[in-house]
Amino acid sequence: MAEQVSVIEKVRRSLGRTAPLASAPTPPAIDEPIVRLVHTEFGLPELFAKRAGELKMLVSLVYPEELAKQLVEFLRGQGVKRIAMPESKLLDQLELPAALRAAGFEVKQWGEMTLDEMYDFDAAVTDVDYAVAESGSLVIKTDREHGRAMTLTPLVHVAVLEPKNFVPDLVDLFERLAREGPGQYVVMISGPSKTADIEMNLVTGVHGPKVVQAFVLQ
Repeated sequence: MAEQVSVIEKVRRSLGRTAPLASAPTPPAIDEPIVRLVHTEFGLPELFAKRAGELKMLVSLVYPEELAKQLVEFLRGQGVKRIAMPESKLLDQLELPAALRAAGFEVKQWGEMTLDEMYDFDAAVTDVDYAVAESGSLVIKTDREHGRAMTLTPLVHVAVLEPKNFVPDLVDLFERLAREGPGQYVVMISGPSKTADIEMNLVTGVHGPKVVQAFVLQ
C-alpha cells in the first residue's frame, strides 16, 4: 500500500524539517514606506475625498452652518421620506434631527425603533468614529446608541465627518482600535454596496446602501 503522506508533512520535508517548530519564526522586517503610504496628518480630508470618490462614494466639504440645508436638499433629491438616526451628540449639537423634522421628514433615532423597523426606512444619517484617508473608508463602532443595521439596511446612507475623525491609513486605525479594547463590532464602509457575482454584471445596493454620501465638516 502506498504511503499516505499529509500535506503538512510534504511541506516539512520540502523545508528540510523533521518536526514542527518549537516556536513561531520571527517575521521579517518590512520597509515602512512599503506599508505606510500616507506619512503626514496634513491633507487627510482631501485624500479621503479622492479615494472615496474612486469607490463611488459621494463626498462634500461643508461648513457646519450650511450642513442642514445641503442635507435636506440631498435627501429630497433621493426621494427620501423616512430617516433613521443614531443617538449622537454630534448630530444633536448640529440640530440635524430637528432640522430634518422641520423639513417634513419622518425621523426616528435608534432608541425609538426595533431592528425589524430598520427595513422600513429610506435612509440613515449617522456620525462616524473614524475615516481612513488612504482607503476612503468610513469606520463606525456599533453600540447601544448606534446599531450596525443602521448602515446596512437603508438604500441611502449619509455620514457626517469631523476633522478629528480622520486617520492616515489602516495601520493607524487598527492601532487606535487596539488601544480602545475589544467588545464592539466595527463596520467599515468603502462606497456603496457592490457585487458582480451574477454573470460578472456589477450591481449596486444588493447587500447594503446603493448611495453613500459623506459630508465633511470644514
